Amino acid sequence: MIERLEAMLNRYNTLGTELTKTEVLSDPNKTREYSKEMSNMEEVITKYKEYKQTLEDIEAAKEMLKDEELGEFAVEELKQANDKKDTLEGELKILLIPKDPNDDKNIIVEIRGAAGGDEANIFAGDLFKMYSKYAESQGWKTKILDAVEGTAGGFSQIEFSVTGANVYSKLKYESGSHRVQRVPVTEANGRLQTSTATVLVMPEVEDISIDINMNDLRIDVYCASGHGGQGVNTTPSAVRITHLPTNTVVTCQNERSQIQNKEQAMKVLRARLYEQKQQELDESVGSERRSKIGTGNRSEKIRTYNYPQNRVTDHRIGYTTKNLDRVMEGDLEDIIHSLIQEDQTRKLLGETEE
Repeated sequence: MIERLEAMLNRYNTLGTELTKTEVLSDPNKTREYSKEMSNMEEVITKYKEYKQTLEDIEAAKEMLKDEELGEFAVEELKQANDKKDTLEGELKILLIPKDPNDDKNIIVEIRGAAGGDEANIFAGDLFKMYSKYAESQGWKTKILDAVEGTAGGFSQIEFSVTGANVYSKLKYESGSHRVQRVPVTEANGRLQTSTATVLVMPEVEDISIDINMNDLRIDVYCASGHGGQGVNTTPSAVRITHLPTNTVVTCQNERSQIQNKEQAMKVLRARLYEQKQQELDESVGSERRSKIGTGNRSEKIRTYNYPQNRVTDHRIGYTTKNLDRVMEGDLEDIIHSLIQEDQTRKLLGETEE
């Protein structure tokens, strides 16, 4: 670990020197590249410098032990420094875990009502509100790309984007089947019902990340429909794109113009094709090399929301909280923090086993 940290420190210092040179400063691309690389190392380097200082403090405390007058003070100083050293080593190990290259990307989320009829669609709408409120608390922005409303409320399907800092790093664990247990508003006899909605979280990818041959696309346009099927305009602004090789279909009708809807639909298509590509890659490398929490598959049961008990349980990590009401208002930070911690622990164990 120390060799790797020293190499990073040397690289960090080299970049700092390079960024003072006129030939680098006169090249915007190189300046941006070097600055981003330094920024990515900043947290590790700061922590490593603190670690090195702590090692010096330990040696200084050992020297003080030789002085009878300072002996008692030195014992306490040495204990504190050693405790700090252990803490910093643990933090550095986590910081050195290879980062998911998609962590800083924006995302596209798809929520579908699944088993449970109208109640499943209503729950899909509740999940959309939950994620929207969480995004707002993080300073992120959400935008509906396409939505099909349920007849009794909620959505049978909704796609939306979330943009901001490190969005994917926090919401990537949300893919899977979410189960709700409650008495539906549509239930006249007050019987408890279990329904599900599925969530798929995809990183938003650039053109260079996924190659799409325009000849492989069929693009249809039609008139957008509003709430309850009412026409919102008489011009064909809505767009449906079919990727013929994979039969992947995306639609977008929430923008005012056909051009804007096509741009948004292409974003969704790129994200879906990238997700398919990643799933195939994951399957090819085998489960023993996949340390992430769960499979990220839409069909995997990941969480239960039990309304009578005001309880939320994440089945992947055994996490339970009796604050369902707060969770549905967007208070997801504890759940997400626990998922991130568990993911880091599994990755550390995986590195140790290797």
